[in-house]
Amino acid sequence: MYRPIPIVSGQVVEDILSEQDIPTGDGGFSRDYRIRLESKDQVTIDLMSDEFDTIVILLSADGSTIGENDDGPDGTTNSLLFARIVEGGYYIVRVRAFGETGGGKFTLKVTRLRPVDEDDATD
Repeated sequence: MYRPIPIVSGQVVEDILSEQDIPTGDGGFSRDYRIRLESKDQVTIDLMSDEFDTIVILLSADGSTIGENDDGPDGTTNSLLFARIVEGGYYIVRVRAFGETGGGKFTLKVTRLRPVDEDDATD
């Protein structure tokens, strides 16, 4: 039975991607996490591993891809994804390895960046 692992914003997840996870259909595996996000949230998703080339994907409740990142801007094979949330609800953060094989230890962190209320903004 499919049960994504629940996480909350700011939580640091240290986990392992292995052959016991969800088959991707192209020889690899993925691990899914479920998080509640609100309309107008901006999120950053950091996925880091010293053991495999990471890919992070953010999926909406209907399975459509909101965003995806392979290599972050720091020149490593870690992933960094920024996304703006249009509709509040539960989302899936999918962790996988680039290519057909790979896995190992990783660290995942999803951070909700609250929008600035226009009434509270000062010039």
